Amino acid sequence: MRHLRTILLTGALALAVVAPAAPAGAHPGVRSGSIVDDLSGVATDRRPGGPPGRSTAGTDLLDVRGAGTFRIGASLDRLTAAGLIDWTVVECDGVVQAGVTGEWAGVILVAFRNGRLVEVGTATAPPRSPAGASVGMSFAEVARIYGRRGAFIRNDAGDATAYLVRFGSRVELFTGHPIRPGVGYFQVGRADHVERNFRQGRSC
Repeated sequence: MRHLRTILLTGALALAVVAPAAPAGAHPGVRSGSIVDDLSGVATDRRPGGPPGRSTAGTDLLDVRGAGTFRIGASLDRLTAAGLIDWTVVECDGVVQAGVTGEWAGVILVAFRNGRLVEVGTATAPPRSPAGASVGMSFAEVARIYGRRGAFIRNDAGDATAYLVRFGSRVELFTGHPIRPGVGYFQVGRADHVERNFRQGRSC
């Protein structure tokens, strides 16, 4: 199981078809009465053009609160009961990796720790970040988008580089592609999971 997630992500990255990212200034539609609040307890802004974390009508926005109904902190049991989880793999460190159903199927992978959602990642474009960054961009493009808000980091082994943007206890992380230059994977979530896993690697 040690390398299963790496294999899954590498396969997704190699097969992903990169579409043009939406313009940074675009405002996706907002869906009212979303299941988001019922599943995660996270309040979302339903106003068009509201802050990151709003519920969107499509798979074009991924931010540090999650993606659509898949909100950081959401319960694995409740998402499963709602029919939103397709498959799961339990890793040896207790983290549960999962695929999803619905409009986000084939677009994101999610991870749960202690039964709560801690990471959402994608190997496709869209989705984009609220700032307009996405898979398929060069790291130079991503750095220009964020300016002083982000920074390049290296893992503890010194053999990988990523671009990190902090939002309190949560992060956006852009990592490379196994077969081409530029951003190949974009993930968001809790810093103590997303950033730590990049820096330290898996414990098993």
